[in-house]
Amino acid sequence: MKLGVLKETYQHEKRVGLTPDIAKKICELGFSVTIEKGAGVDAGYLDEVYEKAGVHVEKDRNKLLSTSDYLVSVSPLSAGDIDSTKKGASLLGVLKPFKHNEFLSHYNAQKLTTFSLEMLPRITRAQTMDVLSSQSNLSGYRAVLEAATAFGRALPLMMTAAGTIPAARVLVLGAGVAGLQAIATAKRLGAIVSAFDVRTAAKEQVQSLGATFVEVNASEVGDGAGGYAKEMSNEYKAAQMEKLASVIKTQDIVITTALIPGKPAPILITAEMVKSMRTNSVIVDLASENGGNCALSEHGKTVTKHDVKIIAPGNILSGIAADASQLYARNVLAFIKGISTFTDGKMQIDWSDEIVTATVLTKDGSTVHSAFKKVKEEKASVSAEKSMVTAKAEPKAKSAEPKEKAIAKTVAPTKPAASISAAKPKAATKPTAPKVAAKPRAIAVKKEANKTEV
Repeated sequence: MKLGVLKETYQHEKRVGLTPDIAKKICELGFSVTIEKGAGVDAGYLDEVYEKAGVHVEKDRNKLLSTSDYLVSVSPLSAGDIDSTKKGASLLGVLKPFKHNEFLSHYNAQKLTTFSLEMLPRITRAQTMDVLSSQSNLSGYRAVLEAATAFGRALPLMMTAAGTIPAARVLVLGAGVAGLQAIATAKRLGAIVSAFDVRTAAKEQVQSLGATFVEVNASEVGDGAGGYAKEMSNEYKAAQMEKLASVIKTQDIVITTALIPGKPAPILITAEMVKSMRTNSVIVDLASENGGNCALSEHGKTVTKHDVKIIAPGNILSGIAADASQLYARNVLAFIKGISTFTDGKMQIDWSDEIVTATVLTKDGSTVHSAFKKVKEEKASVSAEKSMVTAKAEPKAKSAEPKEKAIAKTVAPTKPAASISAAKPKAATKPTAPKVAAKPRAIAVKKEANKTEV
């Protein structure tokens, strides 16, 4: 069983899929592990350290792609890399299928079995595999450090002989794993912290960390499936925006982490809200890759708008790549061990396991994940409807000309076309109009519904 670890090429990515100590443990499972030369350098893991752990270092990326039975990556591969993989291989990584569903056809063309690790179910057995939690924890921590550095002032209350420096006010929008770590970090640095989330369960968690929970006066709750937030109604959004507008203008730092799986990030900070903030305030938008929680964010850039610094990191985890890679590698090891048994040097997967069904996207040349099979079926249905409409329209267009010719032949020269009718002549003295030729029957056209594959 050959397992390859690739050097990341995704924009702003510095993490590596496996660290040397975890690669050694995977070798003990019966895998022969090969890593691309320089893959761990940006995260602080040198090639020599991998070699000491029993890992082979490969210079040729295409050779690694074409000979590996299993591939581990942090971020999605490019279409070119996917097309260079070994037929029937397996790929594990954070594949972002909602954002990059165009890659599904490439996976299927290579008959890859693909596992998207960010889609793990939130169950007790999957906690050690949960890449979203491990990575979000670090991103929340790092976001506060980025904000504190950009803020240019102290965060804690300081009383000195020269006077008192007031504590900075920090607002965290979204109290998931990243948000809760941001709250805890800001509190440790001495800031006055408040937080907002649409989920009712978040209130107790926020308060347990010593922060103030910002509440919207509405009966609707935002608890969605799997502990994630759901999309709220327009009425709730209006009340929410009104409340946030009154709170944001009093803050020094705002950190946004709000995401809805499979959908664009909700806008929580409008341009008007930014305009109302204090001079030199800071916004860190962790949701910018999915559109951003701030209307003025520019992904991968730090911009100043209305005298407010808006930081939208391209990949905030690259700023803490060593620890992020270590936790990610542990998640990968736990995933491989959790879904498999090893017999006679072969990896056997239980395809009925709920962890497997939640994460596997493609297998044997087909898209098997329920979320993306549904998209495929919807596209096929739309295509079928279009075909039916076309089939009905075409015969009419073809029969229009014959109908006009038939009518023209039956009309008496002295009768205007407008008076042609199938009714009997009114007066017996008038010559009887010849019978109108029967209209040609419309030819039924059958068209098979186009089948669209994602």
